[in-house]
Amino acid sequence: MSNPRGAGIASFVGTSIEWYDFYIYGTAAALVFGRLFFPEASPTAGVMASFATFWVGFLARPLGGVIFGHLGDRIGRKGTLVATLLLMGGATTLVGVLPTYASIGILAPILLATLRFVQGIAVGGEWGGAVLIAAEHAGPKRIFYAAFAQQGSPAGSILATGVFALVSLMPEDAFLSYGWRIPFLMSAVLVIVGLVIRLRVEESPEFVRMREKREVVKLPVAEVFRTSWPLVLLGIGASGVGIASAYFTNTFILSWATTDLGITKSTMLNVLLIVSVTQFVTQPIGAVLGQRMGAAKYMLIAFTALIVCTPVTFLMVGTGSPAWATVGLALSVVFSGSSYAALAGFLADAFPARVRYTGISLAYQLCGALIGGTTPMIAQALLSSTGTIWAVVGQYLVVILLTMGCVLALSRRSATRPAPAPVEV
Repeated sequence: MSNPRGAGIASFVGTSIEWYDFYIYGTAAALVFGRLFFPEASPTAGVMASFATFWVGFLARPLGGVIFGHLGDRIGRKGTLVATLLLMGGATTLVGVLPTYASIGILAPILLATLRFVQGIAVGGEWGGAVLIAAEHAGPKRIFYAAFAQQGSPAGSILATGVFALVSLMPEDAFLSYGWRIPFLMSAVLVIVGLVIRLRVEESPEFVRMREKREVVKLPVAEVFRTSWPLVLLGIGASGVGIASAYFTNTFILSWATTDLGITKSTMLNVLLIVSVTQFVTQPIGAVLGQRMGAAKYMLIAFTALIVCTPVTFLMVGTGSPAWATVGLALSVVFSGSSYAALAGFLADAFPARVRYTGISLAYQLCGALIGGTTPMIAQALLSSTGTIWAVVGQYLVVILLTMGCVLALSRRSATRPAPAPVEV
C-alpha cells in the first residue's frame, strides 16, 4: 500500500485496535477493577484507586513517545508501528488472564498497574507513527488523510463499549468471575488482523527522501528540545480537548452515571455506544472542513461551540434519564470529535520532518499524562469534595479555553514555516 488511501486505511485499522485495547481498560476501571483489585477500599476509594492505575498508562505514554519517536525518526515509521501493535496486544491479553486480589493479594494491583504501564508505552509510540504514515503519504492533503488515524479512536471506543455492553448482560457473578476478561482476550485475535494489514504498508515517502539525502537526525529527542521545545509546549496544550474529552465521557461520566445517578451499567454502556457511533459518523466533518478552511480555524470554531454546549451536556446527563444523557453526550461529541479529526494533521504540520515523529508524540503523549490521565481522577475528586457537578463543568471549560489559546499560538508559529514538499504517489 503506497497510495494515500491505502496508508490511511492501514493507519485506521491499527489505531482502532490500539485504542480498543486502551479503552477497554478505562471501561473496566470504571465498572469492575475497584471491586476485584481493591476490594478492601470503600466503593468511592476503590474507583479512585482503579482510576489511579488508569493514569499509570498516561504516565507511560511520554516514555513510549520518546522511545518509539526516536526509532521512527531514525529507522522509519513502518517497523516502529509493527512493534507498538505487538506490545499493546501482548499487554492487553495478559490483563485478561491476570489473577485478582482474592487470589494473589497485593501482587494483583501491582501487576495490573505494570501491564497498564506497558499499554501506555505502546500507545505512546503508536499514535504519532500512525498519523505520519497516513499524512506523509498524502502530500498537500495531509489534514484529511491524517484524520484516518483519528477515526481509530471512536472505532476503538465503539468496539470496546459494544463488547463490554454484551458481557455486562451476563449474571453479575459470571461477569465478575470471567466475563470482564473476554474483551481483553479478544485483543490477541485483533492484533493478528492488524499485523496482516500493517505489514503491507510501504514506508513513508518523506522519511525515505530524508534517508536518501542523509538528513536523518542521530538523536531526535535532543534535536526536538534544542530546536522545537516551544512547539512541544504549545502542542501539549493544543491537544487538551482532543484527549480529555474522551475521558470525561467514557470514564468519568460512566462512573458518575452508574454510581450516583442510578443508571445501570448495561444501559449506560449502550448510551456510550450510541455516542461513539455518533462520533465515528460526524468526526470526518472536521477532516473535510479542516482541509478546506485550515485546521486551526475549524478547531477554534468547534471549541467555541463546545463551550456553549458543555453545561447543557452535563445538565442532560444529570437528569438520570438515559435518553437525555444520550442526547447531551452526542451533542458534545459532535464538536469535540470533529476538532479531534483536524488535530492530527495540525500537529504534523507544526514540526519539521526530521523530528516529526518524536515531536508530535511528545506533545500529544505529555498532554495525555498531564491532562488526559488526570481527568477522571480530578473530576471525581471535585465531585466528591464539592458535592456538585458544576465543579466538573468548570474543569472541562478550563481545558477548552487552554486548548483554544494554544491552538491559536501554535498556528501562528506554524504559519512562518515553509510548506512541506509535495509527495509523489
